[in-house]
Amino acid sequence: MKLTVLADNNTLIDRYFLGEPGLSLFLEADGSRILFDAGYSDVFLRNAEKLRIDLSDLDHVALSHGHLDHLWGLEHLLRRLTEDACEGRPGPRPVLTAHPDALSRRRMGRVPAIGNHFSPAVLADFFTLRLTKDPVALTERLIFLGEIPRHFDFESGPAPGDRLRHADHELPAPGQAPAPGLPDTLADDTALVYTSPAGLVILTGCSHAGVCNIVRHARQVCGETRIRDIVGGLHLLCAPASRLEATGRYLAEAAPAATHPCHCTDLAAKIALSRFVPVLETGSGLVLDYP
Repeated sequence: MKLTVLADNNTLIDRYFLGEPGLSLFLEADGSRILFDAGYSDVFLRNAEKLRIDLSDLDHVALSHGHLDHLWGLEHLLRRLTEDACEGRPGPRPVLTAHPDALSRRRMGRVPAIGNHFSPAVLADFFTLRLTKDPVALTERLIFLGEIPRHFDFESGPAPGDRLRHADHELPAPGQAPAPGLPDTLADDTALVYTSPAGLVILTGCSHAGVCNIVRHARQVCGETRIRDIVGGLHLLCAPASRLEATGRYLAEAAPAATHPCHCTDLAAKIALSRFVPVLETGSGLVLDYP
């Protein structure tokens, strides 16, 4: 598998790519081309163009969860696919794989929208939708993990906003109050895992489910305990020292050969984790190869 970071909060030193508070990865695995998340804006497309990666020719799109910094970039991908069709260059119809809740509308306090703003019907115009809570293979060795069981108490936290029902893509009747939201447990937060000969390569979006829960689930799903790499957001931003210590100790026992924490993982967390596991630099433009 070849992995290219198309969008991240950070960029690499002396590499002239764009960054943003979001995440998008491009994967080439088992003869398939996969986009994992689309960031917040068109940054992933602009970086892909510089890297000579054609995102008009995708086999799969997979979503880690339904937050704006991972799926609002889809708007720009849909524009690209529409313009290609207008120019007589229609591409393949990718399969979009996500947890059903990932397509929900969401809000947080006074912020009116932090989730998906496309109706499933609009997305179905461009993609073959595969909404599942269960693990599913995208390629021979790349697996969408589905809903992650929550096992470790130290990875639990308060609900980050409210999730609205799928039907709430419809407009309310005149004079009708907006539909009430549900406390958002982010059950849709998931990850991808690639089964390499040297162990599992685990790709996370934000790890709202907890990176230790994700690693545990990936091992169970794949029947493999060795961890080759963990790449992606770990949702360790202003995390208490007790959580960083517990996370570090669990990852130390998992013994990954490398980790590439990024996106929603702050400097303090990276420094803390580096006491337990190898922490390597990550940013837009990074390319990693796995046998």
